[in-house]
Amino acid sequence: MNKRRHVAAAATAAALALTVAACSGSGDKADSPDSSSTALTHIHGLGVDPSDQRLYVATHEGVYTAGVNGKPTLVGASKDDYMGFTVAGDKTFFASGHPSQGGNQGLIKSTDAGKTWTALSLAGQSDFHALEYAHDTLYAYDATHSLLRVSQDGKTWKNGSTLQALDIAVSPSDPDLVLATIAEGVARSTDGGKTFTRGKQPVMAFLSWKSKAALFGIDTSGGLKLSLNGGATWKNVSTVPGGQPQALTALDARHLLAATQDGVYESKDGGETFTKRLALESADVH
Repeated sequence: MNKRRHVAAAATAAALALTVAACSGSGDKADSPDSSSTALTHIHGLGVDPSDQRLYVATHEGVYTAGVNGKPTLVGASKDDYMGFTVAGDKTFFASGHPSQGGNQGLIKSTDAGKTWTALSLAGQSDFHALEYAHDTLYAYDATHSLLRVSQDGKTWKNGSTLQALDIAVSPSDPDLVLATIAEGVARSTDGGKTFTRGKQPVMAFLSWKSKAALFGIDTSGGLKLSLNGGATWKNVSTVPGGQPQALTALDARHLLAATQDGVYESKDGGETFTKRLALESADVH
């Protein structure tokens, strides 16, 4: 491995370690702010409810939406640590993480836009750090077991490949094409996650693939990249403000959401420019 590739791999390995750190200790909420606080410190997931286009942010301190003047407003009463998070349809979310009393949530589901949640499977067993809903199927990266899992109903799972990943993305046109960000670069599966190739440059932290012709990736320093051919080649688009990235969600080929160390940013021109939608209190990882 040449020096440049070694540095890139080390950066993603560090990002992987930070994600684990963000997860560790999340069972202890003694020092968490009360329910009236809007101080957010780390974001794990982003989504927009298609029923009303409202922004939702999954964080270490609960699920929030953007309230008056862009200030975060807690959805429901839960201040659990939400790690994996994805919007599957109108007011329908899937998530994972840690309850306030500690342990692993497994997979949970909300059908009222995050106000209440129902446990579906693997409670106490698995912590999904990445969730994607595509082709009426859940694709999930189980960080507890370093395992890619796939489910049609969220209750029974098929185990795929074992790998150390930070994020996953699924082709919107091919249910068997799954990508994963690993320390060496972007790994590729053409059999629904059963096996993956070795990572290929460039090294990415997060991926999002909503439109067939627009696969987006963000590197560990916030550099946004675009692939028009499913990850075969990439071009630099811009740098998302705010430092190290924490999440990336593409809503279509032009509309993007990205979370970095100081907040949530939105682009409506394919990532050329960004506007701040929500602020984080600090860059600390908890």
